[in-house]
Amino acid sequence: MYVCSPLPPTGAARLACLGFAAILLAACGKEAEVAAPPAAAVAAAPGATDAEKVLNVYNWSDYIASETVKNFEARYGIKVNYDVFDANEVVETKLLAGNTGYDLVMPSAQFMERQIKAGVFQKLDKALLTNLGNMDPSIMQRVALHDPNNAHAIPYMWGTDGIGYNVDQIKQIMPDAPLDSWALVLDPKYAAKFKDCGISILDAASDIRSIVLIYLGKDPNSQDPEDLKLVEEQLMKIRPYVRKINSSQYIEDLANGELCIAVGYSGDVLQARDRAREAGKGVKVAYSLPKEGSIIWFDMMVIPADAKHPRNAHLFIDYLMQPQVAANNSNAVHYPNGNLASEQFINPEVKNDPSVFPSAEVKAKLSPELAVGDDYNRLLTRSWTRFQTGQ
Repeated sequence: MYVCSPLPPTGAARLACLGFAAILLAACGKEAEVAAPPAAAVAAAPGATDAEKVLNVYNWSDYIASETVKNFEARYGIKVNYDVFDANEVVETKLLAGNTGYDLVMPSAQFMERQIKAGVFQKLDKALLTNLGNMDPSIMQRVALHDPNNAHAIPYMWGTDGIGYNVDQIKQIMPDAPLDSWALVLDPKYAAKFKDCGISILDAASDIRSIVLIYLGKDPNSQDPEDLKLVEEQLMKIRPYVRKINSSQYIEDLANGELCIAVGYSGDVLQARDRAREAGKGVKVAYSLPKEGSIIWFDMMVIPADAKHPRNAHLFIDYLMQPQVAANNSNAVHYPNGNLASEQFINPEVKNDPSVFPSAEVKAKLSPELAVGDDYNRLLTRSWTRFQTGQ
């Protein structure tokens, strides 16, 4: 997921824009501009920000619209330092080590669940979140399974894992390829056919383990070591045919025609599709949610316990919950945001795309990922390392 990063030193950051006054520019693809309020208006809210006008954010790569950070900075006079990551494990390692230096991070819900238990996040001051009422109660209820009473976190985006593929390359190699099944990637007899055109798999042990369990007809949240052995055996069968194990580069690689198959996040693949269209080189990218089912995930906004600018973090969370801001984010990154009030501002081509907003029938086959215990997590990490190295 990527559109121009507002802060080049940190690399690409997902994408989203804003719009407090719902003034949409007529130009194609442009997001709403938000005029900064008079300085007096900001000053009139004593205690709304920290003394130091700084905010340190750690978010997924390619996950925020190009104008969001810029407009927030202009509106509140707060300098945002925006860093990006592409794996939950990277975030978790930093959080558990402490002293991250970040004021706001965006881990996925199943990782956040055990991080809350480890005491790495502070509770939200909901009195500072004036836009909390904009959130979809059904989404808030689902994420409360990870964070009781929504005490620590607010959903940022949610989505699914599926298969991104190059339409023409697949058709040329195998016209009857099972595009509607995980077998396309997980069955070695199919994976072998696409070795030369390139297969990429997410560098996300938890996600891929759940996907393989679904393919094998098992409980996607099983913590049975024997089931994990079956997962590893299946993955090792296809390892010779996997070119990359990565959670960000596949967007560009799909768009450029350098990969023909990628197990990836829904919005990422749709961004690859759009970039391919914009490049005008004839690359056609599509997204499939396999018939066996998949996982549904939620990325959450949380404030580390040792954050030095917690009020600025609350302000940014509240800003992202403004309906137009949330909608512009979704329009840019092709992910649903869990903000009910934003739906009226989401572009029809995004809102009506079943790859972004799955039907009720498809949703019924989506499984949430739950947190795993420490012992199982160690087994999973070792298993994943063996898959990565092919040994």
